[in-house]
This record gives sequence, structure tokens and C-alpha cells, in this order.
Amino acid sequence: MKREYLSMELLRYLLYDVHGIDRLTDYPRFSHVGGREEIDLLLQSARDIADREMFPFFKEMDMHPVEHRDGHVRTHPQLKRIFRAVADAGWFTATTELERGGTQLPYSVFSSAQLIFEAANNSAQGYLGVSTGALDLIASFGNEVLRATYMPPMMEGRWQGTMALTEPQAGSSLSDIRTSATPMPDGSYHITGQKIFISAGEHEACENFIHLTLARIEGAPAGTKGISLFVVPKFLPGGERSLAYNHVQCVADFQKMGQRGYATTHLIFGEQGATKAFLVGEPHKGLSYMFQMMNAARIVVGQTAAAVASAAYHYALQYATERPQGRPIGGKDPLQEPVPIIRHADVRRMLLQQKCFVEGALSLVAECLKWFDLEKVLEGDEKRKAWLLLELLTPIVKTWPSEEGLRSVSNALQVFGGYGFTMDFDAQQYYRDIRIMSIYEGTTGIQSIDLLGRKLTMDGGRAAQLLGAEISAEISRASADTLLAPYAAATARAVQTWQKALLHLQALAGGGDTERYLADANLFMELSGLVAIAWQWLKMGNRSQAALRAGDLSDSSAAFHRGRLASLRFYFKYELPRTSALSESLMHGDAPTLHTEVDAFR
Repeated sequence: MKREYLSMELLRYLLYDVHGIDRLTDYPRFSHVGGREEIDLLLQSARDIADREMFPFFKEMDMHPVEHRDGHVRTHPQLKRIFRAVADAGWFTATTELERGGTQLPYSVFSSAQLIFEAANNSAQGYLGVSTGALDLIASFGNEVLRATYMPPMMEGRWQGTMALTEPQAGSSLSDIRTSATPMPDGSYHITGQKIFISAGEHEACENFIHLTLARIEGAPAGTKGISLFVVPKFLPGGERSLAYNHVQCVADFQKMGQRGYATTHLIFGEQGATKAFLVGEPHKGLSYMFQMMNAARIVVGQTAAAVASAAYHYALQYATERPQGRPIGGKDPLQEPVPIIRHADVRRMLLQQKCFVEGALSLVAECLKWFDLEKVLEGDEKRKAWLLLELLTPIVKTWPSEEGLRSVSNALQVFGGYGFTMDFDAQQYYRDIRIMSIYEGTTGIQSIDLLGRKLTMDGGRAAQLLGAEISAEISRASADTLLAPYAAATARAVQTWQKALLHLQALAGGGDTERYLADANLFMELSGLVAIAWQWLKMGNRSQAALRAGDLSDSSAAFHRGRLASLRFYFKYELPRTSALSESLMHGDAPTLHTEVDAFR
């Protein structure tokens, strides 16, 4: 039996039926794409690459991980073939504008292809995702010289792009970075400093590495207002594809718990000799430029968590249908044949939790991708609406799948019992791989503070009002359906619970107690995620109920839609009720995280 890792039927349902991604081709920017049939062909092309070049090497790249040896990073030889296949299929140029030689696809289509790659082999896809992000950054903010020099080989998959932000002493506190840039007479800069945790910072599949690097120009203001963005190539390009070493040292690769096939490097600039860098855009605006790449990356992290959980779920589902063990409760005959473990209620509970997580998380990802693209094609108030909704949803879509995905994959491992804890089965690898997602691109704590402290206060709280209107519209549609009406009412109560908790917290902030306001931001993030996923389940419930009521479905299609409703029922019974406990904790008068003395931790 062929092993599955992502349902293409589910992906098409979410893209077209639930979120109408194919309607983006009605806008002039994407009219050349051609609609649903062409999008299907593109996604099937990605699936073919994933089946052939990525998924068969998922375990092997973990068993033979990245290694820093003899001054270089050694990677699995399959990585070169993956880069070639992805480049030949045009995925490195997918979001680049037509006039620059790209395909100018909707980001939602490109990201859906990346989702397929992530589910097949999340280590391998990491290289591709960070490179296209760096490419888009140069396209958006680089001058014509930078574009002409660096974009073509990156679009061909010959040069790897990276984002170089983190430093040993600063971590996530970018205001404390020390990497410095000294202006040179020719308009370039000499850059010195260190960067750590640089994904894809060196490997054997590319001939050059283009580091989009945050640094301070000498004399720049302190804090984030003094950060600039630079292109720092490992090798400086010359005539006829010649390359000269630019004194960018890769001194280590971090050996990780998971994603062991994905290089995570330590870079040093300017220690062996002058490292030349080139300013991107204007001085001191680097962080605002980098947010383009960082915001897209945050959606990708949540998407990757959902993709990994999808692969783990399908793996566990196959095992549960094939593994005979035990007999039904009440079965007294010891000679009766054991039944597949999917017949046991607790195994079904674990599978349904995974199923409803994967489907809900992927729907929330598609929701964000839709607004990402709409912000590019709409104008005026509608454009502002798209931007505000995307800003509000981004920390949620990064965080909720990353945290809840870990629980989902833990349940997948549990389905295997003792086998799940062994290296012979891949369940443990999915568990190790997904653990990084709540750390990547801003930890859960950082994203939670961003949501509560910044995103919900933008434009006087307009983003929350817009989201409330979107959820209310779905509640109204579901309320008109007898089967869905109870779930619409439950969602409305959850929204009220969320609003009550927010008002309570905002009263603390209004009274000047900002520290208390943000102390339990992670709980508010969890609450927000549960409400957002309830909204997505109402969307899916409305679409699937409409399809079933319309009739004229094949047996397979009808079963698919009934499967969505089964997940909906599970979510509203087992998951959404957690909102009450979270609200109670948020409004509790005690604040032990603030008022516990340090000595109490002894």
C-alpha cells in the first residue's frame, strides 16, 4: 500500500471550495495564470517532484544528517537533485514578476506547492523556501544592479539565498545586534560580526550563498531604528561566472534534535579579511524591509507544522487500519481474531484529534494566504482591510499550528504504541521535526506578545472588528442550517468569551499595568487560536453541508464531505470547550509569573 503524506483532495477543497483561491485569477495581476485547471496542473507538478525526489529520502536525510567537516558543510547528495528538479519546474521563479523573468503566481498557489514539499520532506523544503524569500526581498527593495547580479542565478537554483538576523548575544532581541557595516569609497560596505542559526547558510547543492544580513552602519541610531539590510555574498561574482571568496566563514553547523537534513549554520564576517556588503534600499530601514520576508516566513512555519502533522496523521492512519490488536470491549471469546486498532474508541479519538487539527490548521493557512494575495490586488479600504486581517492572523497562524501540531504528532506516535518510540518507524522523526516550529521566526511567547500588545491595538482595534465581522458572517450562514446551528451558537459563545477576556486585559493596560496585561499573552494566543479554528470549521461545515444538500455527488465525494462534518463534531466537543478554562485563567486575580520571588524557584 502506497504511503500517503498529504491529501490532494483536501488541498483542492480548501483552496477552491472553502477559500476561492482560483478566483484570484480574475484580477489583472494574476489573469495570465488561467484558472483552476492550470493551478491543478502546477500543484500536480509539485506533487510529482515530491513523490519522486523528496519523500523517498525523508528518512535517509535524517539518518545521514548535515555535518560540518573540513571547514565545509556536507549534505545529503540527493539535495542537489532536489534543487535541480525544483529549478527545472520553475518553482524558484514562481512569485517573481513577469517582467523580471518570473511566473508571477499568486503566493497562495506557490505556498500550496511548498506545502506539498513540506509534507513530503520538511528538511529539504526549508532550503527552497528561504531562498525564494530572499529572492523576493531583493526584487522588492534592491536596486537594479543588485537585481541584475543576484536574481538570475538565484532564480536558476544555482545560488542559495538566506536571512541572517540572529546573533549569539542578542537572540530574538534584534535591537541588540552588533554586526557593523563600514562605508567604502566605492559605495559598498565592509561588514564584520557573527550570525547564528542561519538556515541553509552553506551546503553542497549550490555554488554561492547570498546572505540578506541585518547590520548597523557606523554611527547609526541605537535600537531597531539603526538597523540596515545588506546583501552579503559568500563569493563575489566576476566576469564569465567567476567567483572570488568574500571572507564569509561558515564555522559550524548546529546539530539539531530534528530537521537533521537542514543545515543551520554559524557565520563569521570579516575575520579572515574584508567582507564586502551591498546596501539594500535606504539606510536604517532594514528591519522594515526584512519584515516582508519574516511575515511570509511566519505563515510558512505554521504551514510547515500543519504539513508535518499531515504526514504523521496519514502514517498513523495507515498503521491503525493494518495493525490487528485486541478485541472489541465486551468481546469474551479469546479465540476471536484481533481487530484492527482503528476499531478501538481511544485510537479513533487520537486519529480524530489529528484529523481535525490538520484540516483546521490547513484551512487557517489558506485563509491567510488568500488575504496575502488580496492585499496585492485590492485598492483603498479593501486593501487596508486585507492588510489588517493578515497582520492580525499572522501571529496566530504561526503559533497555533506549531503548538497544537506537536500534540497532534504526539498522538500519531502514540497510535504506534511502543513502535512509535523506536527509530525503525518514522513517527518519532515527525515528532522531532515539528518541535522547532514553535521556536522558528519568533517563539510562542514573542508571537503572543505581538498579537496582544501590537496587532490588536492597530488602528484603534479595527483589525479585531474586521475579524469579528468575518466570523459573524459565517455564524449567520451556519445558523440557517439545522445541523450546523448548534455549532454556530457555540462559536458565537466562544467569540463572546474571547471578547470578555480581551476587555478584561485591556482594562489592566488602561490602568497602566502593562506588565500584567502581557503576562499571560500565551494563554490569550491559545484562546485566539481556538476561536479562529472554530471559524474555519464553520466555513468548512457550511461548504460541505451545501454540497451534501445539493446532492448529485459520487459515493466518494459524499464520504469526503461527511468526513469534514465528523471532524467538525469532534472539534466542537473536545477542543473548543477549552476556551472556558483559558478565559478563567486570564481573568484570575493572581499573577504568579510576575510575583513569584526568584528564590521560590530553588
